[in-house]
Amino acid sequence: MSWFMGIDIGSAYSKGVIAKDSEIAAYTVVPSGANYRQTAEKIRQELLARLKLSADDIVATVATGTGAGNVLFASQKVSDMICTARGINSVFPAARTAIDIAGQSSKVMRIDPQGMVTNFAVSEKCAAGSGRFIEVIANVLRIDLKDFGPLSLLSKSPVAFSTGCAVFGESEAITRVAEGVPKEDIAAGVNKALADKISSLVKKVKLEEPCAICGGGAFNVGLVTMIEQELDINVLVPPQPQIIAALGAALIAQSTNSTL
Repeated sequence: MSWFMGIDIGSAYSKGVIAKDSEIAAYTVVPSGANYRQTAEKIRQELLARLKLSADDIVATVATGTGAGNVLFASQKVSDMICTARGINSVFPAARTAIDIAGQSSKVMRIDPQGMVTNFAVSEKCAAGSGRFIEVIANVLRIDLKDFGPLSLLSKSPVAFSTGCAVFGESEAITRVAEGVPKEDIAAGVNKALADKISSLVKKVKLEEPCAICGGGAFNVGLVTMIEQELDINVLVPPQPQIIAALGAALIAQSTNSTL
């Protein structure tokens, strides 16, 4: 019996997956914290404990994400885009476009039937193009992040954000709160602003359906709804969208060591 591990060290959250026979055997998601090396080891120990395994039981480990270089026990490191594409292909084999909304950036990929990236586009280096923008505004509105999406769906008149910068967007949101604008309208406006940016990325790579969405942003039902409206499609959402890159990393570890 062969076990393979994938570790995705993200800027805000880190994820780990142990796979066996191309299926998820265990997974975990933890805050990344300030020490990525400690976080990686914490993930490893937690996954091993869940399955009652030792480190020697893991045939290979692939690391990905912002802090991949800090996963000292990894057999190899692979880009998060490649891992995400592989993970999406595993969950939704028919998907030909993937949207990844992460803490630092948003990415859109075209994927072939083998789960390989054939084209891609990435948001600019600004939090306004990533899930971080939603976290910032949720803090302004003093609401829990998990409530952001459902709240936005109650909006009757979404606020139009006039800036593409997260810093100015935060100031704009503070001003709207002071003016008495309903929280749901501000939340819906943020989701629409981010959906507009993501839709532009999708158009750059030329949308091919089915389209899947992953990353922490996929938990935001309001954002997913806005993207569907912008693109006039229905998107596929994995049961655990946050662990897709870690899953892909584990599957790459397995395929790389398929002869073992």
